[in-house]
Amino acid sequence: MSELKNIAILCSGGDVSGMNAALKRFVEYSIAKGMTPYFVENGYEGLIDNQIYKADYNDVAGIILRGGTKIHTSRSMRFKEASYRKQAIANMKALNISYLLVLGGDGSFKGMQKLCDESEGIAVAGIPSTIDNDIAGTEYCLGVDTALNIIKSAVDSIRDTASSFRRAFVIETMGRNCGYLALVSALTSGAEMCLIPEVSYDLESYKKIFQKQMQEGRGYFIAFTAEALHNTQEIQKWFEEEVGIESRYMVLGHMQRGGNPTVYDRLMAFHFVTHAIDGFFEGRKSSVVCYNFGGFGYKNIEDVAFKTSRICPDLLKLGAEYGRDI
Repeated sequence: MSELKNIAILCSGGDVSGMNAALKRFVEYSIAKGMTPYFVENGYEGLIDNQIYKADYNDVAGIILRGGTKIHTSRSMRFKEASYRKQAIANMKALNISYLLVLGGDGSFKGMQKLCDESEGIAVAGIPSTIDNDIAGTEYCLGVDTALNIIKSAVDSIRDTASSFRRAFVIETMGRNCGYLALVSALTSGAEMCLIPEVSYDLESYKKIFQKQMQEGRGYFIAFTAEALHNTQEIQKWFEEEVGIESRYMVLGHMQRGGNPTVYDRLMAFHFVTHAIDGFFEGRKSSVVCYNFGGFGYKNIEDVAFKTSRICPDLLKLGAEYGRDI
């Protein structure tokens, strides 16, 4: 590692629970390794506007239990322009910052790639942080477990009303173009229907199965839709007009991003940050810390930011059982 030991961290794109746990580990582990930690406010926007300051133990005291991110985040359109990236690099060099951690998703890593190509000596490491769990090259992204638990709690409450009124409830989850949240939530909540972009479905097949089940005594249904399909209200009407059961829909929305981070996400934040900083000591200049097959490793940004993510085959196989007599 070079003589310059100033290291910075920023959060970019959508916030996730676990970011504050990552900030706490970043400050404490950086200091333990003889480095000086800096916070960048407001993501890449703050990097451009020089909202960069030294961080210490007081800055991270008591934040591990909070959702969101203490240093705020943003989606920066300016960072797509070379002139603003040049300014961001100049701001870091003026503070002798040689290392940068980026917590974010696919768009954040594309910006990180540009930064690596143009920074002339500043090493950058990415930590996958998105509830969508749609980053290529990693099975898990920071914040996903908390989001799944938020959904679980909401669905458990919705089930009480669904069963009491004998209704169908159609629940829409976030995920951008990925159906991971919807699929895992459907499987772990015992839902009867799951519609995601990765698995084809036949409403006529669902109709026959559901009407047969109602004749045999089923009184209510829990259905999941992924936001990518844009069909939540359509499916709610389908339940009433085709299946023949009163129905409601619920868009869970941004509540899935917040909340007290689970133990698992706090622990994952600890590991992600530790591996990112250790990677710098190993001489890594441009990498994303990934979690696969129960362990952590590093991938080139090109193999993450510009590749399409896929839900693991075992989960998709389970998802393919929905709407079919098995």
